[in-house]
Amino acid sequence: MDQFEKAYESYKKQGTPQANQLDAAGKEEIIAVRKNEEDNIIAIKTNSGRELDYPTALSEAKAGILANVDVFHKYGRDILRSEPDGIKENNLDQLPEF
Repeated sequence: MDQFEKAYESYKKQGTPQANQLDAAGKEEIIAVRKNEEDNIIAIKTNSGRELDYPTALSEAKAGILANVDVFHKYGRDILRSEPDGIKENNLDQLPEF
């Protein structure tokens, strides 16, 4: 393993214990988002530390890999959104950015 691989492995292990946990159903939860200059979500980060671009997140949500999100069709395309639960703080737009 070269120095770059060692550094990367070290970086991956720096996550908090919570960062490697799945929900009760074994699904990853979205904990942060990345937005573009138009304030649109373009990527998500899961509690396992994975960073997914928006199309990949849509695919994984459709496959049931991501918890607490729905995919619906609007404006002629698929859109990722938080499951409605009445809690504003856990909406995708309200999550911290990474």
